[in-house]
Amino acid sequence: MNWFTRVRNTIGFAEKRSTEKDLWVKCKNCQEMLFAQEYEENLSVCPRCEHHGRISADARLALLLDAGFDVLEQPKVKEDPLKFKDSQKYTDRLKAARAKNPHADAFSVGSGAIDGRDAVVGVQDFGFMGGSMGMAVGNAFCAGAERALARNCGYIVVTAAGGARMQEGILSLMQMPKATVMTRRLKEAGLPYIVILTDPTTGGVTASYAMLGDIQIAEPGALIGFAGQRVIQDTIREKLPEGFQRAEYLHKHGMVDMVVKRHDLKRTLANLLDYLEPAQSDAA
Repeated sequence: MNWFTRVRNTIGFAEKRSTEKDLWVKCKNCQEMLFAQEYEENLSVCPRCEHHGRISADARLALLLDAGFDVLEQPKVKEDPLKFKDSQKYTDRLKAARAKNPHADAFSVGSGAIDGRDAVVGVQDFGFMGGSMGMAVGNAFCAGAERALARNCGYIVVTAAGGARMQEGILSLMQMPKATVMTRRLKEAGLPYIVILTDPTTGGVTASYAMLGDIQIAEPGALIGFAGQRVIQDTIREKLPEGFQRAEYLHKHGMVDMVVKRHDLKRTLANLLDYLEPAQSDAA
């Protein structure tokens, strides 16, 4: 036994400490290392460059709704109706997603109030299979609209999706007209339908309920579009302008009504509900 081994064996090493989660996070925009607790307390917005990170459905509902709101039960749908399998079974993908998420699918609905104004809020969670729109998402969206109709209040939807859920084929695409019909029912009832577009909102969601709001709000820097930039660029064979499909570009070109920072969303929604709901009471 050499001297190094003898010395090493006499040193007592403490067991490696483990933490439940990382203490630091890196901003995806400026690459700055941020203290995780401070980042979460700042609503997942980078304090240095103001990049708006993605947040969970529960965090979003807690941000927008007053305390004491109810979360609607996820509507039951037939799972894996096409018996779909690619590199793994669709049912296995659902199990894996649910193991990492407190909700049964990608769309959650909260019913409560926003600064004292009655409201129903539906939130799409990109963390659940990319927020993809399948039958469960379509049914949950419609359930939220039905609750708003029953309560005679505004419906706010926060979108974040990579598009339709390919594992459900044409059944996922049928959620587009179904959700569109519900937005029409809200309009006929004179109820506000407000959409908050977050990063990313793409595909079939953009082609349906995401772009049908009475008011279109976007978070700063959010990617919003139907097809990807590379597909568009290869199709038209032209270089796309800087910032194409980002919230600020869409606002400049009239596709969204306003770009609102996350800290200001709740106050903005309360003001909009005050403005949009008088017509509803006058009609009554």
